[in-house]
Amino acid sequence: MVDPNLLAQSQITGAMGGLLPILLIMVIFYVLLIMPAQRRQKKTSQMLAALKNGDKVITSGGVFGTIVGLEDETIQLRIADQVKVKVLRSAIAGLQPETKES
Repeated sequence: MVDPNLLAQSQITGAMGGLLPILLIMVIFYVLLIMPAQRRQKKTSQMLAALKNGDKVITSGGVFGTIVGLEDETIQLRIADQVKVKVLRSAIAGLQPETKES
């Protein structure tokens, strides 16, 4: 005759064995996809908060400009002599890389 305690224990072990691969996949997705995205978002929000007049930036549309005015949600960029545009702060993709002039 089969011991009922042994049967119940094997069913619990089988259920845990079925959940283990799913949990492992969730952990891998978190480590490989979610954590890096959160780090990028945090880095971008810190960069946007630290913008100041005179910074040279690139917009998400590819426009290069120099910051000449800051407001809460918008930034005024000088893109050419006597040409200024107002863009959303979130449209700033990043700072222009420093170029070495020889």
